[in-house]
Amino acid sequence: MPLLKPETKRFYQVIWKLFPVALNYRRDRREIRRAEGRLVRPELYRKHGKKAVETFIELGPTYIKLGQLLSVRPDVIPQPYIDEFVKLQDEVPPAPFEEVKPIIEKELGGKPISEVFESFDPAAVTGASLGQVYRAKYHGEDIVVKVNRPGIHEKMRIDTKVLFRVVPLVGRFIDQSLKLTAQSVVEQFTETIKEEMDYKKEAQNLVAIKKNLKAQKDVLIPRIYPEISSESVLVLEYIGGIKINDVKALDAAGVDRKKLARRVAKIFFTMLLSQNLFHADPHPGNISILVEDSLDGKKLTKIVLYDFGMTGALDPETRIKLVRFYSALVELNSGRVVDMMVALGLLQPDTNRYVIQRGVELAMADMHGQKVEETEVKALLEIANRTIYQFPFRLPKNLVLYMRMLSILEGVCLALDPKFRFVQILGNLLEEEGLVDEAYREEIKDLWKRIVKAADASIDVMPLLKGYLEQNYDPTGVRSAEEKSDRAKRRSRFLQGLGTGLGFAGVAFSVFYLGTTGGKILFVFSLGLLVISAFLSRS
Repeated sequence: MPLLKPETKRFYQVIWKLFPVALNYRRDRREIRRAEGRLVRPELYRKHGKKAVETFIELGPTYIKLGQLLSVRPDVIPQPYIDEFVKLQDEVPPAPFEEVKPIIEKELGGKPISEVFESFDPAAVTGASLGQVYRAKYHGEDIVVKVNRPGIHEKMRIDTKVLFRVVPLVGRFIDQSLKLTAQSVVEQFTETIKEEMDYKKEAQNLVAIKKNLKAQKDVLIPRIYPEISSESVLVLEYIGGIKINDVKALDAAGVDRKKLARRVAKIFFTMLLSQNLFHADPHPGNISILVEDSLDGKKLTKIVLYDFGMTGALDPETRIKLVRFYSALVELNSGRVVDMMVALGLLQPDTNRYVIQRGVELAMADMHGQKVEETEVKALLEIANRTIYQFPFRLPKNLVLYMRMLSILEGVCLALDPKFRFVQILGNLLEEEGLVDEAYREEIKDLWKRIVKAADASIDVMPLLKGYLEQNYDPTGVRSAEEKSDRAKRRSRFLQGLGTGLGFAGVAFSVFYLGTTGGKILFVFSLGLLVISAFLSRS
């Protein structure tokens, strides 16, 4: 009997490997926070990020997948670390076929591979942290067989248990405010990994997205062979093509890369903006380009999508909030940016809004005068890094997948066209889908709610005003001069308090709408009330 349980042994191994990384990270994090988000020594942080990536690779598949998730978490790691983590590739040497063969035959109901498939190439086409892919023939058709990596479920079970044990140490050793975020990251990671390893779930995702995109004639998604697929084995139609990052091959085939970048972007934005499910892992290995000759001799290019293990969904309400967040960034309205961060659940309602809003303003000032709509996703992530990184909050799973999808997709499109402008295209598509108009309607609804709330507050003041007037009304006119003087002072104090209260309320309300004419008028009027109240106080 072993002295230590596998979980305990792995825990100590992980702690030993991660300790130097955690030490560097704690020092860097504290230095950046003291500098209010400014990157004091970016090269040193980048060096530490590179070392962290190397450690994650050494720790194996679980930590490679975790690192990929962290690459879109500016609330957890600073930008120089992110620049290194995005380089993490989910490519590991495939396990020997002798270990994989029993898994396939078990899922085939105990039948030998040779009995089910006409041919089966034992050399894996690709190897990844969770599975590997093989080529075969089935009923005369070329197919691919995707198989769970041997022992991956047990490895993931042990590693996720270890990660949950590490979370409390994050709070104690690095930063107590980071504990909640770390817990959220591990929970989201565990859920995502379980879904990726379940090929039945992937098959459902594939069928749903294929149905949603059926109107897109230039998109190809492989057919599933459900009769020989299971939770651990997924059999798909083989569709070849040129890997989307093989620029030389695309040029040789006569593909217009500029147009291709926009077509690919539009497909993924369509999934994101107007459908109930989106592909969240558009890395180059999951997109191919099939070039065919048409009847009139022209070249037809079709976009092939693979691997639907990682998907996300945005409900209409969240989608509109994201549009409103984007609109606020375009208009450089820091107050509304913070409003939408609270609405999206990124920040708690009782968070110090002034500090965060000031951070957003400083981050926007760092954009060298560029309009937000002309910046890259990287620049937007840097905004988040300068602000969100300093405050504890929960990032919902589907928002993480949304950020991951956009970040990876931008890299793919930039490889095709270096002048590609991701956010600008997204803005145009939002207009085309009518989502910007819907977002403005939501803004008007919110404004109306605030006006109603303010009116309710005014109604609450009326009984106090009525009581005051009744108390101070003297129909006989026989009160003493001293009484009249006292009541005049009380009346002055009351009006001063009322004016100050209404003035402050008006200023607080109007700052959110300074971009509008009405907001500016309300701000000036409220400021005037405050000045009058101050004059009454002095007199």
